[in-house]
Order: sequence, then C-alpha cells, then structure tokens
Amino acid sequence: MRVQVAIIGAGPAGLLLGQLLYRAGIDSIILERRSGEYVLGRIRAGVLEQAAVDLLDEGGVGKRLHEEGLVHGGIELCFDGVRHRIALADLTGGKHVTVYGQTEVTRDLMDARAAEGGRTIYEAEDVSIHDFDSDRPKVRYRRNGTVHEIDCDFIAGCDGFHGVCRETIPRSAVKEYERVFPFGWLGILADVPPVSDELIYVNHPRGFALCSMRSRTRSRYYLQVPLEEKVESWSDERFWVELKRRVDAEAARTVITGPSIEKSIAPLRSFVAEPMRFGRLLLAGDAAHIVPPTGAKGLNLAASDVRYLSRALIDHYRSGSMKEIDAYSGKCLRRVWKAVRFSWWMTSLMHRFPDTGDFGQKIQETELYYLTGSTAASTSLAENYVGLPFED
Repeated sequence: MRVQVAIIGAGPAGLLLGQLLYRAGIDSIILERRSGEYVLGRIRAGVLEQAAVDLLDEGGVGKRLHEEGLVHGGIELCFDGVRHRIALADLTGGKHVTVYGQTEVTRDLMDARAAEGGRTIYEAEDVSIHDFDSDRPKVRYRRNGTVHEIDCDFIAGCDGFHGVCRETIPRSAVKEYERVFPFGWLGILADVPPVSDELIYVNHPRGFALCSMRSRTRSRYYLQVPLEEKVESWSDERFWVELKRRVDAEAARTVITGPSIEKSIAPLRSFVAEPMRFGRLLLAGDAAHIVPPTGAKGLNLAASDVRYLSRALIDHYRSGSMKEIDAYSGKCLRRVWKAVRFSWWMTSLMHRFPDTGDFGQKIQETELYYLTGSTAASTSLAENYVGLPFED
C-alpha cells in the first residue's frame, strides 16, 4: 500500500491531522494499536482554547462542539477560603475558552473520518517505522496474523508518550527534559451539575483541588494526593468529604454529590523531547511533550502541533517546498516551551509541595495575593490561559 502520509495514533492529534489533510486532498492512513472503543473510553481534559476550536471548525467537525460546549469567560482562584475571579475575556479583548470533553472531540473526529471514508486501522499490532531518515519511509504492522507494509512520503508520530515513534529514534538524536512532580491528581467523573459556572482552582493547606465540568449535568473534580496513594483507598464518600474540606464555604455547602462513573489517579510531569522532526518523521502531541493539567494545555498543545504540521504538509504538496517542514520543529517548540512554563507556574502556584517550608509557603501566598490584586499580573495569566498567538 502507498499513501502520502502515514499517521501513527488515533487520538485527537492523529485524527485531527487526518481530517485536515483529507480536506486538503492529501491521502493518509491512521494506525492505532488499540480498539476504537478503548480510545473513546479514555477520560481526558476538556478545556479548549479558541485556536483549538477554530482548528476543529476548519476540519468541519465543530457543529456539536458549538451546540454543547460551554463558553467560559473567566476562572476562579480560591485561597484562604475566598474565591477571586480572573476575567479572561475582559483581560484579553474578548478571548475565552470552551469546555468540551476530549472524548467528545475524539468521537466527532472519528465520526467524520468514517463518514468521509478515511482509512483508520484499529488494533494494528507490532507497528514499526523504517527508513524515516530517507525519502522513502515505511511503516509495518500486523493484523489478524498478516504483516502489512505501507510506503509513504512522511510519518506523523501522534502515538503518545509511550508510543513507538519517539522510541524508535536513536537516543543520541533526542534531548529530553523532564520534571516529575511529587504528587498526583485523584479525579472523579460524576453525573451531577457543576458547583460553579466556571472552573475553580483551589489552593488549600490540605492540598490543591479543582472543580471542573464536562457539561451542565456532568462534573469533573480533582484532589491533590501523594504519588503513592492508591485509588482503591478512596471511596466516593471519602472523596466528597475531602473536597468539601478544601473548597470555600459556599462551594462546600452547594456542591451536589453522587456516585462516580470514573475514578483514577494521574501523575503530574513536564516533559519535552527535542527536536520534533527526524528526517521524514514528525512528532506531534504527547509523543513530543507532556504538561501537567493545571494550565489546561495538553490537548491544546497537540492541536497547536497539528496546526503547524498540517500547514507544512499542505504547503509541501502544493509547492514542492520543504521550507515549512524544515521550520516545523522550531515553531512548535517555541510555543511548547511557553506552555510548559505556564503549566509549571500554575502547578507551583496552586499546589502544596512537601519540601516547600515556611518561607516557600509565604512566597506562594504572597504571589496569589499579588496575582489577584494586580491587573498586569492577572492579564499575564489570562493571556496564557486562553492561548498565546501563533508564529506564522
């Protein structure tokens, strides 16, 4: 089989890239080692920058998002038992974010690809990439006991942190940067109305908490817990009791509790692999970088990579030039590091660290008061939260 672009990974990055290439008349195939049902079963973030929404519109998959997504013009920071609103829209000239679950983004992209006849191979086993440092790269995979080979012009590595694409690159060719945080997020999903119309980020002596949502009837809540904590130790009752201890009095009084439909603990890390291009192999999304979820940048960074990558590929097939392909890694990484910095800063600002000490704790508290009392500081947070401009 021959295609122009082989995409490894059918998460939102791979599917969105396939959708944008399809609409530009570029032939692609997507390989995914898991089943479609498994991919849809993964619970992930759901705060989209306007740029990500625009890109989904460009791919022709924004209809349901606009019907069901929740537009937010602000967030709330809670500390010392008091909430302080950061007016995102007012501080950024009308920019906002949209709450729409990553699962729903993935479902919309899957449905569009199926309707348009795009080729996605699920449960592709033993995927391997070859000759990506030449002008004739190949991808091999096994399905139902038969080995298949795909000849292509480019390989897009959208297969996540544990995927085969980055792992295939010689270690000497990659520089990795990593910070593992000494805690995780215990999260639950419950079919109960959210406690607030906007997200509440909570700094509390017992640890960070986040009150979020997926819709007007489905809520997502998180608690900071030690890395060694086990999800089995947390009954629903224990979770709700602890959440009420950390949020402000009004939220504790009005939060509606209910049985969880999903409960998990996610570790927090910052990770960047440089560069993001190796010959005809181009990494995108979690294959190249991970950010802690505090700044709501994970899915948005993946969309940012796809924006740059789709435009580079489209330019190549229209003009024959490699200029934008050559510029891809640099453009992505400049934006990636800005998001990594912001996510690290938000995490450092809102969480309790075991080795902070009294001095560090006072600095954190002072930073929060300065942030919420200064228009300039609030504007900096708002500009980063809604998404910084692209480099075109």
